[in-house]
Amino acid sequence: MSNDPLFQPYRLKHLTLKNRLMISSHEPAYPEDGMPKDRYRAYHAERARAGVALTMTAGSASVARDSPPVFNNILAWKDEVVGWMKALTDECHDYGCAVMIQLTHLGRRTRWDKADWLPVVSAGHAREPSHKAFPKKAEDWDISRIIEDYADAAERMQAAGLDGIELQAYGHLMDQFWSPLTNDLDGPYGGSLDNRLRFTFDTLRAIRDRCGPDFIVGVRYTGDEDLPGGLTREDGLEISRRLKDSGMVDFLNVVKGHIDTDAGLTDVIPVQGMRSAPHLDFAGDIRATTQFPTFHAAKIQDVATARHAIASGKLDMVGMTRAHMADPHIVAKILRGEEDRIRPCVGANYCLDRIYQGGMALCLHNPATGRELEQPHVVGKADTPRRVVIVGAGPAGLEAARVAAERGHDVVVHEAANDPGGQVRLTAQTPRRAEMMQLIKWRFAECERMDVEFRFNSFADVESVQASSPDVVIIATGGLPHTDVLEAGNELVGSAWDILSGDVAPGENVLIYDDAGDYAALQAAEKIAATGARVEVMTRDRSIVPEVMAMSLTPSLRILQAQDVTFTVAWKLDSVAREGNKLVATIGSDYGGASRTREVDQVIVNHGTRPLDDLYFDLRPSSTNLGEVDYEALVVGTPQQVQRNPDGAYQLFRIGDAVAARNTHAAIYDALRLCKVL
Repeated sequence: MSNDPLFQPYRLKHLTLKNRLMISSHEPAYPEDGMPKDRYRAYHAERARAGVALTMTAGSASVARDSPPVFNNILAWKDEVVGWMKALTDECHDYGCAVMIQLTHLGRRTRWDKADWLPVVSAGHAREPSHKAFPKKAEDWDISRIIEDYADAAERMQAAGLDGIELQAYGHLMDQFWSPLTNDLDGPYGGSLDNRLRFTFDTLRAIRDRCGPDFIVGVRYTGDEDLPGGLTREDGLEISRRLKDSGMVDFLNVVKGHIDTDAGLTDVIPVQGMRSAPHLDFAGDIRATTQFPTFHAAKIQDVATARHAIASGKLDMVGMTRAHMADPHIVAKILRGEEDRIRPCVGANYCLDRIYQGGMALCLHNPATGRELEQPHVVGKADTPRRVVIVGAGPAGLEAARVAAERGHDVVVHEAANDPGGQVRLTAQTPRRAEMMQLIKWRFAECERMDVEFRFNSFADVESVQASSPDVVIIATGGLPHTDVLEAGNELVGSAWDILSGDVAPGENVLIYDDAGDYAALQAAEKIAATGARVEVMTRDRSIVPEVMAMSLTPSLRILQAQDVTFTVAWKLDSVAREGNKLVATIGSDYGGASRTREVDQVIVNHGTRPLDDLYFDLRPSSTNLGEVDYEALVVGTPQQVQRNPDGAYQLFRIGDAVAARNTHAAIYDALRLCKVL
């Protein structure tokens, strides 16, 4: 038996978990028609196959029709869920992985104009800032109905063969009953802590009556809302003791904080640039106080921290959820002695941010996550090795090199700079985004392990590329900032890249015109404001930086608001003119004839990039496909076989921002799906 604390079995009631690593309940928004169909099953099965002991499905599986999902959640109130959950559970069980699900009623944390347009219900009328619905105060018949809904949903999960369930009690209906900030009820369900907990214990009794004493039931709950007037740490400890003493709960899954605002949610589930494992000690205090099975997950992104959590006795099971989105094979790699090859979670939070914007969760670092039915986590060998030349060692070029090398090809990478990284190296100049360099370091290390040849300080041209006699050429040269967007005065503005790279010093009174809505404008604003300068960020959009989603925006806004940076929406920069030693910016509007001016000493424009594609077009005439991509083949995952030039010497492709300005995930995804079939 391993001496590694992470690989000690854990006995939970009658269930033996083979190690201490779990994937905590989360909703990647993969359901179809509210059901966990093949994509959902494949996602969990991939991680089960690799050795995780427990996978928790469905953060926020809805138990009732009047708890409509605000993103694509599992509908646990439908009988048809049983078959789909059974298929998922059976496959995970085949790999020795236990399966549970989180059940909830969202209460006010949804909207009335979703699904069946039923009133939102809560323990009071207080509106949640995030979802903005004004709830109905629950009546007695609402409470009894919802308790039965919970019991029905639990019974369905038991019928599907799951090992257990957990009830969600932070920010959702149960916690809305618990918290004095949201419970305005009188009588048996409002007022004292005893009364505010009554709904939870009535629900637990109903579940036990329906499912019996052996079915595993836990609660994931806040032990401290960290809000004035809300549940305190002392309340949380008392609630923890009561849950244990009830005899109806088998484990505690502890969080700290509140999720009714974007900022609050980000503190509960920290993102890039925030402290790792910030609530681990708090969870350890709960375990020490209760001496009861305690689970926890919150930015425990590396194995060393997870190992410490178990070895120190702070937790019984440690959740590494986003880490397993970045690398589903964490357990297998540890067991193989390849811990150093684990693809690290960089905390970019592309996964969670996407679901709150209405998309399915994707990993910035790993484009196969959520696409297990289409994209491989492990790339197979090609039948015939080929010579592949790649130009550019940013994220797209490095992923292309990694995947091509995994295929067994002979790979050469030209990079004009003296280090790999491309735009990511600029992004990582901001301290709170320094983790982004792990995207580059991991790929570069994998490429070196497979003997990819790198030629740095190599400004590749047609001759240097063709000198390698390539079978395939991939252009991943990225793009350069585009600031030529004004009616007049384009020569007077700088780019966000100029600021981030240090090529241009920050001014003292600066207007940043953000017409791309991405990280670059925010990061430039942070760097300029840090000097004490006055900064205004302007956009023609209706909201600020729309490409930076809610949770990732939180750390930046905290910095910029503290520095009194001004945000102006729905105005666009028309022109810039010099008057003496000042610049006069003329701004207009897409909504009519209004016009304003700003007198500043520096104007920065963020308008994305334009492809750096000269080499691609120079190489096209000698290629077999003339650069053409068969999109149907790309999407379904078959090799590129376009032949347009019988005299051509090589296939030619371009990927990432060398095609068009997009994001890091798109660049890496381009590379994977092109090169996995080379």
